[in-house]
Amino acid sequence: MTSPTRPPVLLPNQDAAVPGTADAEGATDEGRYLALQARDARFDGRFFTGVTSTGIYCRPVCAVRTPRRENCRFFTLAAQAENAGFRPCLRCRPEVAPQAMAWSVQDATSILVQQAVRILDAPGFASPSDVQGATVARLAQRLGVSDRHLRRIFEAALGVSPLQYLQTRRLLTAKQLLTDTPMPVTQVALASGFGSVRRFNAAFSTHYGLNPTQLRRGAVTPQAGPHRGAAGATTASATLRLAWRPPMDVSALLAFFERRRFVGVEAVVTDGTAPTLRRTVRLPGGITGWLSAQFDTTRHLVLLHTSESLYPALPEVIRRVRAMLDLDADPAAINAVLGPVFPGRDGLRVPGAFDGFELAVRAVLGQQITVAAARTLGQRLVEHLGEPVATPWPDLNRLFPTPAVLASASEDTLGRLGIVRQRQAAIVALARAVDSGALALDAMADVPATLAALCALPGIGDWTAQYIAMRVLRWPDAFPAGDVALHKALGVQGERNPARAALQASEPWRPWRSYGVIRAWASLAPLAPPTLPAAGAPANTSAVPERAAAKSSK
Repeated sequence: MTSPTRPPVLLPNQDAAVPGTADAEGATDEGRYLALQARDARFDGRFFTGVTSTGIYCRPVCAVRTPRRENCRFFTLAAQAENAGFRPCLRCRPEVAPQAMAWSVQDATSILVQQAVRILDAPGFASPSDVQGATVARLAQRLGVSDRHLRRIFEAALGVSPLQYLQTRRLLTAKQLLTDTPMPVTQVALASGFGSVRRFNAAFSTHYGLNPTQLRRGAVTPQAGPHRGAAGATTASATLRLAWRPPMDVSALLAFFERRRFVGVEAVVTDGTAPTLRRTVRLPGGITGWLSAQFDTTRHLVLLHTSESLYPALPEVIRRVRAMLDLDADPAAINAVLGPVFPGRDGLRVPGAFDGFELAVRAVLGQQITVAAARTLGQRLVEHLGEPVATPWPDLNRLFPTPAVLASASEDTLGRLGIVRQRQAAIVALARAVDSGALALDAMADVPATLAALCALPGIGDWTAQYIAMRVLRWPDAFPAGDVALHKALGVQGERNPARAALQASEPWRPWRSYGVIRAWASLAPLAPPTLPAAGAPANTSAVPERAAAKSSK
């Protein structure tokens, strides 16, 4: 490898919870070095190591020979390492690592930085045509603070500016697309957020010391995932690698999805191959297609295959899949709080959603009824109002209805599907709010404002809003206090006000109450590995305990 384009400028090290961590900075670095020596995947993404003798920065799991201690410099973020003059390793590929940020529900600065990072991570927020400072100004306005305050707290918390962070995310996204897909360089540049190939090449050359074509030639040939279609034809797709930190209970995660899956929209495959989740997808701009997420539990990777139709939006697909499978969770931090309360459950994740509107409709349908009954209603919606889509698998052939379709659905149409009037009103109001742009249901949304907007809709109460916050907004501290199964798990079902008692009992779980809810549900009905139904047979619809505790107040 060539030397870095500029000499490394070392940033202040930040604490990370690794073996040997202590208050002294030297002890913290010694702990990081121990994790590096062990190639411990639990710390993947929680720090990066810049090696001064090579000018390269790596993940702690990198398989190369461990560098000498005196040559190692440690960084919390990839952006910090790149700002210090290091280039990403082509072997361990820092862009594959799960993200890591310290959560807090009391520290306003921490919450603001978290929200800013989430927004910057979202493809499409920053326009390639933005003049200098326009992106930061729009971000500050979105967060309700001044540009100056945003820059100050961002650099104080992370050691880099918002634009430096954004540039690193774009470059690493482009690096992944160049390595894992056969996409043309022009398409990679645009998909990664660059306004032109010229700007893309210039940024790549400045930061990495080589152009995109050189990187692609030096990388492993992009893998293809063959899939045999219904007519016997084989299609190929790119294979994107997405890492997670162990432990992760893949069986429990897939069992959760299988119990709620709509035939035609989703499929869970566990028939002797690597466990796989497949589904049809729709993205803004009329983009439709399919994806297949295969779990490699040995290497702690999800191998993501997608249809070629999704290539222009792959960064958005990656972001949504990471959220859907909760790949960025930090089990060590979560278990430090919840482990004493729920021992042996540290591999459980909070299942997310690929599409926020779809999950919100599922939540409304699930009010006060079992998961099996809610799934039956949702299946009817898909069959009568969903659109057909072509995939390599005969049992994956429909898209969930759009907000526009459900916003215009009549009472007779929804009534014939068995949906009662109260839920009809909730679904139509929800669809109209999303279709009009008045309500955004994704991980970038402001949590308190979105919860308030949801509860203002007819037929949607606190349980539904908190459930959506858990799975769509990716808020780790969501808590559906009225859930009857939760009351049973906590032993407060006999209290005069069980919801209040549940809230009190959950206070020590902060800021990880969403994970506490998942663990509480699992303590009542441990999730067994999913079973694949015979071809054409309905999947297992046995109920799991969560359901609304009381009727919505609206």
